[in-house]
Order: sequence, then C-alpha cells, then structure tokens
Amino acid sequence: MSREITITALKYNPSDADSQPTFETYTLEETPGMTLYIALTKIKATIDHDLSSDFVCRAGICGACGMVVNGKPSLACKTLTSSFPEGKIDLLPLPTFPLIKDLSVDTGSWMQKMNIRVNSWIVANEPTDISKIEKRISPDVADEVFELDRCIECGLCVASCSTSLMKEDFVGAVGLSRIARFSIDPYDSRTDEDFYELIGDDDGIFGCMSLLACEDHCPKELPLQTKIAYMRRKMVMV
Repeated sequence: MSREITITALKYNPSDADSQPTFETYTLEETPGMTLYIALTKIKATIDHDLSSDFVCRAGICGACGMVVNGKPSLACKTLTSSFPEGKIDLLPLPTFPLIKDLSVDTGSWMQKMNIRVNSWIVANEPTDISKIEKRISPDVADEVFELDRCIECGLCVASCSTSLMKEDFVGAVGLSRIARFSIDPYDSRTDEDFYELIGDDDGIFGCMSLLACEDHCPKELPLQTKIAYMRRKMVMV
C-alpha cells in the first residue's frame, strides 16, 4: 500500500541577487522501488519546474546526484525513499563544493583542480610504443589498481570530510586514493620521493585526521582508509 512522503529541499540561486535561501516542502505519493532520483524527477515534472538537481546515469556510476540526505551525503539514485520509515526527507546540497543552484553543486571544477594538483596520470620514463605488446602485470596487482579505478569522483568522501571543510586546498580521500593507485601501478615510474612532493604536507597525506567518514560514505565501498594508511606509511619513510 502506497503512502505519502514529504521532501524538503533547499531553494537558493546564488547567481540571482534577489534570491534568498528558503526551504520548500513537497508532498507526493510513494511508489514501489521509488528512489530519490524518481521522487525529484516527479517533483520537477509535476510540482516545481524550477527545482535544480543533477542526474545523468541513474545507476550509481556517474556520481552526479550527490546531495545531503537527512544529514548524510548520499547518491540520490541509490537512495530508496522506503528506507525512511517516517517518510520525511530533508535535502541539502553537498558542502565544500561551489553551489550552482538549489541541490546542484560544481564538483567538476574541484575534481579538475585536485587531479592537476596530484598529477593524476601515468608518468613513464620510456616512450610508449603501441606496436609492442604491453608488459605484463600480475593479476593481483591489476585487481588492486582496478579497485581504486572504480572511484566515480562523486564528491561524497569530500563532503563528509572534516578536514576538507576546514582546509580549502586539502586533496581529500579521492586525491589520496588516486596517488595510491599510481604508486601501485607498475607502469608508473615515479618514486615515493616524487609522490611526497605532491602530497607530503598538511593539504595532503598528513592532513587526514582518520575519522573514517570518507569510507563510511563512499557509494562504491572503496578501501579509502586502508589506502590512506598505506600512503602515510610510505610517505613517513621518505
């Protein structure tokens, strides 16, 4: 049997000088298997055409639909409305990232800056020869690299991180896991000393307070704290 649910969302357009932050509450009928993506799409289609939120894949792959749901950074497309027994859901945009409008934030600019900061690409001393077969990697190492490559850069780990809220230039768990990924990759020729130059400070590996919120909120359940601890041990030895 369906029930009525209420969704309260922040409405605010920082690019409009006349706009003031307000909260709008919407009531709608819950349907079986309804996610926040479906609920917000229904609200925008039938109740409030002006409500802004971001969606692309609807499958927990693109990371575009991150928002704070009842105080917890979450992906709207993976959050079932039925998981809230009281049927009351409060929505806020992710902190740390620049607000575009309502529930939409600019994670792209932050991620681009972070990727440039940590040199998020393979660095090889020898030129690539595409006429030759790639050198082999053991399955265990390949699996370890692939595990960290599953990051969708949704920003939930950044939004839930106390250090990121206090330090504007902190690279966050997403940046530190990227460094861990390249330090594991045998195709990358960089040394621990090279990685230390990128993250060996309070805006990098030594800024993490190990509160575990990043791993607790990661929708892909990546071993973020394990890899941060791994990189911290390596950087301490440099």
